[in-house]
Amino acid sequence: MEEKQKEGNVIDNLRPKVAFKAGLFSGLGIMFAIGFFILLGMMLNDKDFSLGKDKNNNNDDNVIVNTNDNGNVPPANAEIVINGLSDGDWVRGDKDAKITIVEFSDIDCPFCTRFHDTMNQVMADYDGDVNWVYRNFPLTSLHPEAFKKAEAAECVGELGGNDKFWAFLDKLFSGDETIATIADVAASVGVDKGKFQSCLDSEKYKTKVQNQSLEAQKAGGRGTPYSVILAGDQKIAIPGALPYESVKASLDALLK
Repeated sequence: MEEKQKEGNVIDNLRPKVAFKAGLFSGLGIMFAIGFFILLGMMLNDKDFSLGKDKNNNNDDNVIVNTNDNGNVPPANAEIVINGLSDGDWVRGDKDAKITIVEFSDIDCPFCTRFHDTMNQVMADYDGDVNWVYRNFPLTSLHPEAFKKAEAAECVGELGGNDKFWAFLDKLFSGDETIATIADVAASVGVDKGKFQSCLDSEKYKTKVQNQSLEAQKAGGRGTPYSVILAGDQKIAIPGALPYESVKASLDALLK
C-alpha cells in the first residue's frame, strides 16, 4: 500500500518545470494520435470516392486529359469540342431530330449499362425530337475486353447495318457476354458468324475506336458514360449516368 502511494506521488514530487514539460509532451502525444486517426479517416473516404462509390460514372485515372475542378466535365465557360452527326455514326432515332445526344461509352462499364436504359427511355418518350449517337470510349485499364467489344460492335454495324448494330449493343448491355462468346451474340442478331470473326480478327476498326476515345477526352470526358447534348449551337455535357429525370429536365428546357 505504501509503495503504491509512492508511485502515485511521482508526478506530484516532480519539480514544477519538469512537471510542465511532462504534461506538455503528454498533451502533444494525445493530439498527434487524434490527428493521425482523423487523417486516416479522410484518406479512406477519399479512396472510396476515387474508386467510384456513390458516383455516376467509371473514372479511368490513366485517361490523359486537361482536367479541372469539376473532374469530369469542362467548366461552364469552356467550349466543348465535339464532332456533330456524320454519315459514319450509328444513330438511333430520326437523324433530322431537333436534338442529338452523343454518348461516349464503354460496353463493360456498369454505369453505362444504367445509362443505356435511361437513353432507351429517352428515345421512347422523345420520339422524333431526339436522336442518339453512340461512340466508343473503352476504359481498358478498368475493362480489359472493352476495346475488343467496341471493335466487335463496329464489325456488326458494317456487316448488318444500323439496326443490327443497335440490336447487338442492346444484347451486350443487357448480358454478361465475353469475347469468347461474342461471335454467338453477333450471329443471334443476324450477322454471319464467320464474316464477323474475320472482321474482328483483322482489327480494321482499331483506329476508329482510338480516335473516338480521343474525341471523348477532347470533349471533356474523363469517365464513362460521358454524353453531350447538341441542340443548334448549344452543347451541354451530361457527366455520368444521370437519372432520367435530370436528362428530361435538360431536354424539356431545350424543346420549349
